[in-house]
Amino acid sequence: QVQLVESGGGSVQAGDSLRLSCVASGRSFSTYRVAWFRQVPGKERDFVAAIAEGGVRTHYADSVKGRFTISRDNAKNTVYLLMNSLKPEDKAVYYCAADTAPWGVRIYEYTYWGRGTQVTVSS
Repeated sequence: QVQLVESGGGSVQAGDSLRLSCVASGRSFSTYRVAWFRQVPGKERDFVAAIAEGGVRTHYADSVKGRFTISRDNAKNTVYLLMNSLKPEDKAVYYCAADTAPWGVRIYEYTYWGRGTQVTVSS
């Protein structure tokens, strides 16, 4: 089992950058694949990016490809989401999720979730 805590959210202007962090507590973090999802009020939680256990394999939603970068430091039990060129439509609560099952990018394929961090982007 793993516990996840997100941080790094905030209010920025369009075009700015933010780096989100997801710190995990628990054992064997390096055996978990991790993903970021985001949600706006009244809408479903959407996939943003995922990274495999070793950090080599990654996958991005089309809406963030080329602007966001997911990475991890297993020695620090941390996964990052670097968000560049932010747009007003990126405004959402961002959630970190983890699981040990084989690769997946759908919400139901992740068992462990953090409580989220708010990102607000003004035009």
